[in-house]
Amino acid sequence: MKCVSTLVRNHSGVLLKVTSLFGRRGFNIQSVTVGVTEDPEISRMTFTVADDEKTISQLVKQLSKLEDVLSVKVLNDSDCIKRELCFIKVKAQSDKRSKIIEIADIFRARIIDVSKNTITLEITGDGDKTEAFIEMLSDFGICEVVRTGILAIERGEEMLSIK
Repeated sequence: MKCVSTLVRNHSGVLLKVTSLFGRRGFNIQSVTVGVTEDPEISRMTFTVADDEKTISQLVKQLSKLEDVLSVKVLNDSDCIKRELCFIKVKAQSDKRSKIIEIADIFRARIIDVSKNTITLEITGDGDKTEAFIEMLSDFGICEVVRTGILAIERGEEMLSIK
């Protein structure tokens, strides 16, 4: 999977315009994250896509043509930091809680809510770590999983900027 990062004008309708391009052109979005940057007039959209290099190159060209898109860049896996946030609510009978807490400690997850019958956990990391954590908890009975999608930023001095 590749991360395609864009800087766009921050106003109503931009997300719809950009994601509509994906649909019209047959690109499948695995995840999308959007947030305002250090400049409140600009938002950053990070898309995770599972396509070949040629298709991703075509996507970049198409995105670059959109009026509200200020910059587009495919982030190289080895040159960027990727993370996602995930909340997992699991069934947690009293006799199983210590095992759930032990698994959470191994994965450096945090307990963010406890009720009579459930524990809700928070984990941050790459997709493989999150998937492994969910798999380890599956035997307890997963009630809900909520994921943010991937956030990505380039390492070191490199950065996405308006061209």
